[in-house]
Amino acid sequence: MRAVIRFFKNLCPAPFQGALVISFTLVAAVAIGLGTWVISDTINSYLSKAMDERVARDIRLAETFYSTRLDEISGVAGQLALSPAVIENIAAARSGDESALQTMRAELSNRMHGLSAGNHFIAILDADGKILTGYQVKTGATRSPVSAGSNWADFPILRQSLFERKQIAATEVIPVEFLEQVGLAEQARILLIDTPRAAPHPFDPREGSAALALVSVAPILDAEGQTIGIAMAFHMFNNDFTLVDQIKTAAQVDSATIFLGDLRVSTNVMTADGKRATGTRIAEDVGQVVLRDGREYIGPAFVINENYLTRYEPIRDHTGQVVGILYAGARQALFLRLLTTFNQRIALVAAATILMTFMLATPVARYITRPLKELRELVQASQSVTQGDLAARVSVRAGGEVGLLEKSFNTMLDTLQTTQDQLLHKEKLASLGQLAAGVAHELNNPLGTILLYSESMTTECAEDDPRRADLKMIVSETKRCKRIVADLLNFARHQQVMAQPTDVNEILRELSELSPRYIKTVSIAVVTELDPRLPMIEADAAQLRQVFRNLMINAVEAMPEGGRLTVCTRPGPRGMITVEIQDTGVGIPPENLAKLFTPFFTTKPVGKGTGLGLAITYGIIKMHRGQVNAQSQIGKGTTFTVTLPIQLPAPEIAAAPSQNTIEGLIG
Repeated sequence: MRAVIRFFKNLCPAPFQGALVISFTLVAAVAIGLGTWVISDTINSYLSKAMDERVARDIRLAETFYSTRLDEISGVAGQLALSPAVIENIAAARSGDESALQTMRAELSNRMHGLSAGNHFIAILDADGKILTGYQVKTGATRSPVSAGSNWADFPILRQSLFERKQIAATEVIPVEFLEQVGLAEQARILLIDTPRAAPHPFDPREGSAALALVSVAPILDAEGQTIGIAMAFHMFNNDFTLVDQIKTAAQVDSATIFLGDLRVSTNVMTADGKRATGTRIAEDVGQVVLRDGREYIGPAFVINENYLTRYEPIRDHTGQVVGILYAGARQALFLRLLTTFNQRIALVAAATILMTFMLATPVARYITRPLKELRELVQASQSVTQGDLAARVSVRAGGEVGLLEKSFNTMLDTLQTTQDQLLHKEKLASLGQLAAGVAHELNNPLGTILLYSESMTTECAEDDPRRADLKMIVSETKRCKRIVADLLNFARHQQVMAQPTDVNEILRELSELSPRYIKTVSIAVVTELDPRLPMIEADAAQLRQVFRNLMINAVEAMPEGGRLTVCTRPGPRGMITVEIQDTGVGIPPENLAKLFTPFFTTKPVGKGTGLGLAITYGIIKMHRGQVNAQSQIGKGTTFTVTLPIQLPAPEIAAAPSQNTIEGLIG
């Protein structure tokens, strides 16, 4: 045991490597085991079905041979009944005319050539059922004459044929008293053998002494249609194996049997000592189905001393009563041996495959676990991050999942760094907002007082007073200061999103029609590409109008030499819409793109802008739970992309005031 453990430790020195090998082997074992079971079950089902179909074919062939033999007997009797030699001489033969009898014997001899091998009886009887002349034909074509005078008038099928005046052919039980009259009693006698699983008593009390035979009886009619005699022929099955052997040889049937009641009278099923099983009886459960219920039996059955896959068909006489059974079957042991051999080979293949999987899994596990050694650097970098060093990075050297993990780790740190920068930026914006609100409130009242007094002094000052120009300058600059203070308040004040169904296309269409008012001296073409399928959204229309107006004014101002302003809409990601405002202006330097939405950042000359427009735009978009970003190329223009949700969350639709602009930036 220790040697085995040491062997496996040498194969898999690392625990993870051993776990991989075991996992691979277990997965393969489960998959192969399941596949083996499915294949085995499928093949077993297929073979079982094939065997059932084969036995069904066997019984059909047996029935065909059986019917052919009955037709043969019927043909011989029918030909005798219609033979002119028989019809013309039967009256004389009845009177004992030896010449007439010789003529009928010659006719009988001619008709016997049409009979197959087997134990046959052929005779001509008078209208009272007495035999005039006849022959016994035994297997091997030997024949012997039958004594005249035997009376068969009480034989049921003969009596029925005379009554109906028509030929009848069927399987009949011939009682021993009739057999004794023609010397067939001893040949028909069968000794009953005690058989396992057989019924306590025979189905037919005549079993062992009576004979089962294919019988055909045809009335002989004269020219006036009167019955003057009877032609009778039968093939006796007792101790005659020609038909069952013919079925086995010609039809390739494993075994066939003919039963009188539940007694085997003709069979090629062998006993344990190699003898034919004549005299044995059918199993009681099978006899109940076939003999008493009159139904076909299909399935495994115990035959003599082993199980067979069988078909049993009831045999009926001319009245429709079940008098015997026709059987065909195949030894179940051969079938089970085939299944066992197949299953053993499938199991051997499965075991070899699992072993091969184990052998292959070992080098594969080593190959897989080799890159894990490079994760030490990843662990060290993680420890640095936990200590606050977000600048830590790992070298991407491995491929596959490990390399992807290293790349993802670096991407995560980049995202964390960006998020930290954004948080710092938003904290800065929040601080600026609070500062702006305080400064605006403090400056607003003094500026109002200055504007009031300066306007009063301007009104009181004469037109030619040299101080009037200075006073106008004070008024103008004071108003500019108040506009700056108003922008500061607009940037820092609490705002409320009054959400209602809003048509963004309609807002952009109105602003595009008003855009010429913002274009004074240059030639700018305004192009609108508004998607007519754009859905209505929940938004504050006034605030969105301010957003798009700011962006369009900035776009116009970015094209001092003229150009094209393009406004387009389209459905965005799921549950969103997208608005793009694109100009062909001078573009924005890359170093300024990150500062666009920072309060008080502007590239305009002093006095031309406060740097709050895009910050306010950013805050409004954030309050609407949207996104805004800019892409630009120097000399080719800038594109602002705004993404807005179609439906706002419940808190944004409520009547209570929303978060302020700075809180929106942070959120």
